Amino acid sequence: MMHRTQVTLDPAEHRRARRRAADLGISLAEYVRRLVQQDLAGPVVVSDPTTLFALGDSGGSDVAALKDAYVGEAIIRDRRQG
Repeated sequence: MMHRTQVTLDPAEHRRARRRAADLGISLAEYVRRLVQQDLAGPVVVSDPTTLFALGDSGGSDVAALKDAYVGEAIIRDRRQG
């Protein structure tokens, strides 16, 4: 069951929200519902996969510094064998 909620917006925000909802092809109410759902779901975590390569970087080896070259060589070698 849905609950009715009243929200007060200033005229400029209201106009912009209605315009955005129209651009999306949805009602203002649906636009607000989606914003609430998105906020309650929490932040979207986007990780950088390249951070995985630096995990073992102690500074004592050239593996971290030359990882891109090593990965590239491995890919080329794999393609030649495949």
